[in-house]
Amino acid sequence: MNRSPSPPRGEERRRWQALAVGLVAAFMTLLDVSIVNVAVPSIDRTLGASPSDLQWVLSGYALTFGLVLVPAGRLGDARGRRNAFVVGIALFTLTSALAGLAPSPTWLIAARLLQGAAAGLVNPQVTGLIQELFHGPERGRPFGLLGATIGISTAIGPLLGGLLIAVGGEEHGWRWVFFVNVPVGIAAVVLGWRLLPAPVRREGTGARQLDPVGVLLLGVGVVLVLLPLVQREQWQGLSRWLLVVAGLATLGAFGFWERWYARRGEPLFDLELFRLRSYALGSVIALVYFGGFTALFFVFTLFLQNGLGYSALLAGLAITPFALGSAAASAFGGRVVNRYGRPLVTVGLLTVVVGLGAVVLALRFLPDVPAPLATALPLLVAGIGSGLVITPNQTLTLAEVPVREAGSAAGMLQTGQRIGSAAGIAAVGAAFFSALSDTDGDWSVAFRDSLLLAVGVISLALVAALLDVHRHRRTGR
Repeated sequence: MNRSPSPPRGEERRRWQALAVGLVAAFMTLLDVSIVNVAVPSIDRTLGASPSDLQWVLSGYALTFGLVLVPAGRLGDARGRRNAFVVGIALFTLTSALAGLAPSPTWLIAARLLQGAAAGLVNPQVTGLIQELFHGPERGRPFGLLGATIGISTAIGPLLGGLLIAVGGEEHGWRWVFFVNVPVGIAAVVLGWRLLPAPVRREGTGARQLDPVGVLLLGVGVVLVLLPLVQREQWQGLSRWLLVVAGLATLGAFGFWERWYARRGEPLFDLELFRLRSYALGSVIALVYFGGFTALFFVFTLFLQNGLGYSALLAGLAITPFALGSAAASAFGGRVVNRYGRPLVTVGLLTVVVGLGAVVLALRFLPDVPAPLATALPLLVAGIGSGLVITPNQTLTLAEVPVREAGSAAGMLQTGQRIGSAAGIAAVGAAFFSALSDTDGDWSVAFRDSLLLAVGVISLALVAALLDVHRHRRTGR
């Protein structure tokens, strides 16, 4: 295998330092997807928020996060990733402080919407930075570290939130959930400006490259698809799903526009990327997998806190085995993905299915053992499997993407993950509450049924990966 020539020692050190800054920023922005969940009761008591207000505090962040990803990636490709990264982190830091200072629910919702947009601006720059600074097989290790960051931030949010609330007090501890971002964000702004590569101005870079019509169509389409999903508890009735239909139609119009615009300029997203089998398949696997695995934390936290009466801190500790397994396996998966390829993702998906199935069995056959202890080993297994899915799949998905399109390609991949997460939480959450209603409040049955649905969703990703492995062995390509 041909290896890229090693850069000079100073440059080598600098690119790893730049990556470290990017990983810290990614951790901080992804952490805020889940850390606020355990703060909801405190926010309710302090601000007197309505159920609709609380839903927007939680879901507004995910909505604007997903809305901004692709345009932000394209902006970084066209105008420089350092500029987009620094502006995004500065905005994220400011809005975190505003959220922590919120005197009313409306203030907090507005801050969360802006905070989500800032997070969406930052994240594609981190993936694009890896594509830019590392080449070929050497991308495996940094993508492994990014995967570990994603896994830890997603799973450890409830634990860290519970710790901050315990330290800050039940009444105002929720504010520290936001304030903790401020010193980290300030350091990331300074270090990001110093360490990230300065933008290289290319000929023809101008407003046309940003494709404003494409931005509008994609934004409207994503909002129409996500809004009924993130507002699932507040919007009742079947009519809300008409927005999803309208959103899919708008995304179809986006596709037609991008094909037309690509013949005249640089589109927001080059649809030709989906002709790359690695990118197309990896995007599908990511969308479906995130639809299953992120729903786990939603229903498990509900089950432990509301059903079994555990504190926010203990509920967070219960998810820690998954986070630890995911972190360790992500780092390992990044190192070996170039050797094993897609079969590694398949093994990871199978391990997740086995681990989550074991969670169901543990709760069924170990009723006298505290749930966090009974589920610790199965969740550790599932976390190991997750680490072998997220990092290797991301590495393989982006492997053939040209560096000049790395930001927009990563943005579209992450948009699919956000849509998958919202759809999965909506579906699994609906199954959870439906079972809870049908069984007169049997939390154990509700959790079992919803978890089995999440396992079924993940199994669809496993089928797709298995078919790809079979096709590769049959055709040799």
